[in-house]
Amino acid sequence: MYKIAIDVMGGDYGSEPIISGVLEALDSAEFKPVLVGDKEKFIKFIPNKYINRCEFIQCADVLEMDEQATNVLKRRDSSIYKAIELIKNKEVDGVVSAGHSGATMSLATLKLGRIKGVIRPAIATLMPTYKNKNSLVLDVGANVDCKSENLVQFAIMGEEYSKDVLNVSNPKVGLLSNGEEISKGNELTKETFLKLNKFDWFIGNIEGNNIFDGSCDVIVCDGFIGNLVLKTSEGVADTIGKMIKSYIKSSLISTMGALLMKSVFKKLKKRIDYAEYGGAPLLGVNGCVIVSHGKSNSKAIKNAILQAIRFTSSDIIKDIHNSINKDS
Repeated sequence: MYKIAIDVMGGDYGSEPIISGVLEALDSAEFKPVLVGDKEKFIKFIPNKYINRCEFIQCADVLEMDEQATNVLKRRDSSIYKAIELIKNKEVDGVVSAGHSGATMSLATLKLGRIKGVIRPAIATLMPTYKNKNSLVLDVGANVDCKSENLVQFAIMGEEYSKDVLNVSNPKVGLLSNGEEISKGNELTKETFLKLNKFDWFIGNIEGNNIFDGSCDVIVCDGFIGNLVLKTSEGVADTIGKMIKSYIKSSLISTMGALLMKSVFKKLKKRIDYAEYGGAPLLGVNGCVIVSHGKSNSKAIKNAILQAIRFTSSDIIKDIHNSINKDS
């Protein structure tokens, strides 16, 4: 049975939605949750029937979102520090945190180390497409300034993750640029294109709209661009939802039409809801670390835990190692 450490203290909305997500995950998968945080503050949210199914690591400190990520190195009694220590010491198989993402990345890289050959870890996230599948985008925030060697490794790690964890048999990998032509892009993307062109799974440059049309399984970019894509996508999805609600309320006919389209709207909401994907894996470190959104609800935490279980049950770390070091 896999053991997953959950940082109970890190989310924007306190411990309750995180605990609720853990309980929902327990109802759908076999694993042992190791709850890291101030037990007195969250034990009230756990029904008696679940108590014996959980382990507890007591710590009172939590790194707040507005603090510097490097502060966590001195905060050894903080929940994220304790959680990363657990996986470093092989007491758990994975970590899920909706806390300070910068601190989580810094600690994971420092404490767990990088997979041999990996220059920089990357955060990968899923994006919905109008086809019945998702695309994987990386990096979405870990590395603002990149070299072509970094993007090549992101592509390799994304291709392996797509195969091992997402069960895509022959993933297609594209390089995000401002046009499909080889001549398009900046110096970084042009240089990266030439290096990626030797791989059979590389399909060339893709544009922003291809992230959502299902034509590409893995999209590679630097963390600056990737984070803009991620935050813009979240904003567009939220705006569309609000616009639909506004238009529905604008007239009786619209309201009646919406009732007929209720199942369609439900499916749409599910496809664009980040909670359906749970969190973003930190690829390239020697362990399973899932970085969840600070505003994660119970569904997001549940799905982050399930993603951690899929990660730990796969050969992703070994396969990344082998692919990165294939020609060395």
